[in-house]
Amino acid sequence: MKATYQSNSSRSRPTDSIKVSSKFEVVIPRKLCESLRLRPGQRLRVLVYDNRLELIPIRPLKAMRGFLKGMDTPFERESDRL
Repeated sequence: MKATYQSNSSRSRPTDSIKVSSKFEVVIPRKLCESLRLRPGQRLRVLVYDNRLELIPIRPLKAMRGFLKGMDTPFERESDRL
């Protein structure tokens, strides 16, 4: 039995649902994979938070380069952090 997907709208929203297969597998809808740029075989970190599962894509370190560009940092730093 494969996981199936049901959408409550033409766009992905938090109200979309998927089914867990008998092997406890789930299928992430293609449009979500495309919008999050997930690739087959990519690893995800699974967190249990507030009685729900959260899937966090694990990105290569190279992909993280520059993600804080333009961040506003005008705050006072502790003396041991200078």
